[in-house]
Amino acid sequence: MAQLLSSCFANALPISSLCTLPFATIRKDTGKTTGNEFPLVLVHGLTGWGKDEMAGINYWGGVKDVERNLNETGHITYTATVGPVSSNYDRAVELYYYIKGGTVDYGAAHAKKYGHNRYGRTYAGIYRQWDADYKIHLIGHSMGGQTARTLVELLKNGSKAERQHYREHPEDGLSPLFEGGKDWVHSVTTIGTPHNGSTFADEERLAPLMQEMILRAASLTGANTETLVYDYKLDHWGLRRKLGESFLMYIERVYKSSVWDSKDISSHDLTTWGAAEINQWVNTHPDVYYFSYTGKATYKEHYTGRSIPRLSMNPLMRNSSFFIGSYKRNNPEPVIDETWWPNDGIVSVSSAKYPMGHPHKRYDGDAQQGVWNWVPVHNGWDHFDFIGIGSADNIGFKDLYRFYHDLATNLHNLPK
Repeated sequence: MAQLLSSCFANALPISSLCTLPFATIRKDTGKTTGNEFPLVLVHGLTGWGKDEMAGINYWGGVKDVERNLNETGHITYTATVGPVSSNYDRAVELYYYIKGGTVDYGAAHAKKYGHNRYGRTYAGIYRQWDADYKIHLIGHSMGGQTARTLVELLKNGSKAERQHYREHPEDGLSPLFEGGKDWVHSVTTIGTPHNGSTFADEERLAPLMQEMILRAASLTGANTETLVYDYKLDHWGLRRKLGESFLMYIERVYKSSVWDSKDISSHDLTTWGAAEINQWVNTHPDVYYFSYTGKATYKEHYTGRSIPRLSMNPLMRNSSFFIGSYKRNNPEPVIDETWWPNDGIVSVSSAKYPMGHPHKRYDGDAQQGVWNWVPVHNGWDHFDFIGIGSADNIGFKDLYRFYHDLATNLHNLPK
């Protein structure tokens, strides 16, 4: 199996022609194929990074390597890299090109509206044959789940604004992504995703946490923060790291920039009102499978009813967890009540299950398309436990690899 996988990656051949997975089998009674061989694409969340960053610490696994382990066990898997603090729209566009290949085109109309460059980086493509015949499963952690949903929406329905601009200015061209009509994604799986936003982001407390998350992750590597390899991928905003610029100077320049005043940035999308805007135009599509996984690392305080972080929660998230676990408001909408209090340290359980107003059901082993199949809550799991970052003892106990093996097997057993 290892040699077969290596051959497939080296030659970039269609997976179904040479790399049929053991999960796609032939039924003896009908002779029809069950299951599917579509590869998995992992999409990181807020402040995430690529495999060539952070001195070898993996976003997906920390000192472990989820992607490699899945590949070694027959689940063909790729890791995508997109802007760690960019908006879901920009990240979705980047994700399309990172998978398919080409120069990132955010769209002429979009770039003009938000005041950044139209074009971004050029990518070789990690799965260039991707189309309606060679579909994928998207798996997103945290904000990566929102990004995956946004990409599916753009693939299917494109962008009316970009098509209108193209009709008026045909000389500007139109990205294939904005044409729509692409049924290229078989399933979307979200893990600790703030589908309905995070109340912690509503109070403009997110930026300091972003910086601390990166610096804490960097400390795991033992690398000098002055020379740390970490990339905000904000080239389209003119915020590329300068030659010889230390990481601490770079991070200060990013967080002092005017980009945070825009609505085309993560800090807006992660608010409850920003997420509500996304949920209005990003649909749950009837021919796509949707799954969500949630964690709860809090308990209910007896006297006040507030949600209090467990001692096992990553210390980095304790302040945000305390805040989320007691925050209420009647306006602006959405109304926040005590049902939002249980959380994983950053995201409320109620926000991570499914987008409000979208069809959903508790997952009982019977997966339905066009419905959010929410998996029962993983009690005791905090936001970073799902990716193996920052709490090695907990991860060893919870068996990170088994979690992803079960998740991947479930996806590969879906009807093709």
